[in-house]
Amino acid sequence: MNQEQSSIAKLPTIYGDFKIQCFKEGMQEHLAIFTDPIPDIPLVRVHSECLTGDVLGSKKCDCGEQLHASLEQIAKEGGLLIYHRQEGRNIGLFNKVNAYALQDQGYDTIEANHQLGFKADERTYDIVVEILKNFNIKKLRLLTNNPKKLDALEGFEIVERVPLIIEPNSCNQEYLSIKKEQMGHLL
Repeated sequence: MNQEQSSIAKLPTIYGDFKIQCFKEGMQEHLAIFTDPIPDIPLVRVHSECLTGDVLGSKKCDCGEQLHASLEQIAKEGGLLIYHRQEGRNIGLFNKVNAYALQDQGYDTIEANHQLGFKADERTYDIVVEILKNFNIKKLRLLTNNPKKLDALEGFEIVERVPLIIEPNSCNQEYLSIKKEQMGHLL
């Protein structure tokens, strides 16, 4: 895999002090946000980009709350968050907004993706594997509810899956039900 790495910089946050490094894969740029030092068996979160949830506070998903809870927990326990830049399960922001419009018409998150010609989840995890190798991580505690992320990291020893449960709200209850019932999320 052809990738470039940025320098490492300090990243003080409201959750604690981290370091940050960017990994460029083609036109996509992914972030590693990590404590220093990284423990021998770090807490790792692979967080898929969600501009609407992470930045704008959308209540249609649980992404922003997952991101903030992850950073808080990693700051306390030590580890690494990979900000995986594959917006909208890798259909892009433009298509994600179109999927939102279809959801407004009554389609669920999977049906909306299918209406736009996409699979339920288009993400790939090759760059995540490369980032973990870059940090020489062999064993980890994975902060996830998504079984696809467990499968994607099968070459690593996952000593524990740490659940990341966010309290549902009136706008995301169906979304979370679909993730659990149709996508197999461990909620």
